[in-house]
Amino acid sequence: MTKSYKIAINEVEHETVVNRSRFICYLSPCKSIEEAKNEVKKHQLAHPQASHHCYAFLTKAADDSLGYGYSDDGEPSGTAGKPMLAVLQGGGIGEVCAVVVRYFGGTKLGTGGLQRAYGDSVRQALVFLQSKTKIAMAAKTVACQYNQVNDVMHIISQAQGQVLEQTYQQQVQFSLLIPLTKLGEVEYQLKTISAGKLTLEPVD
Repeated sequence: MTKSYKIAINEVEHETVVNRSRFICYLSPCKSIEEAKNEVKKHQLAHPQASHHCYAFLTKAADDSLGYGYSDDGEPSGTAGKPMLAVLQGGGIGEVCAVVVRYFGGTKLGTGGLQRAYGDSVRQALVFLQSKTKIAMAAKTVACQYNQVNDVMHIISQAQGQVLEQTYQQQVQFSLLIPLTKLGEVEYQLKTISAGKLTLEPVD
């Protein structure tokens, strides 16, 4: 992850009706393909009588060309999953899954009508989706003396970094995640407290 991006943080349920067909869109945070599939299963179980359970998901940033998927679930090819995915990508919020449950109302919508209906269902639900910024982090290690531990912890905390692991041997070894934008500042402060001896090292 080399840049910060917005991610979904809440669940949304929003229903639209087009020519008596009901389209219920569910949005939820989603970090993996497995999570997306679990969401789809959940709504299939909740709506066993529905005609279709179409979905699209992003497991990374909205503009990332990897980590996405979609399904038309029996609708004509390209009329459901793809337009849903396009709306999600255009929404600018990553790590999100959209499932649209359709109850057929008796009137066929045609391919263009289906594309609009599925796309609009997600578009309207996105209005209610909340997000936060996922900070781009760099994985680093640093080894310090026991009497420097508190200073190192303070510097990492001030930079809003995370301590993943601490190993106590002859020295104390830290495994860290540090915001990319704060790397230079953290490096400078570590050198300042140690007369240049403490440096951030890349993870093996």
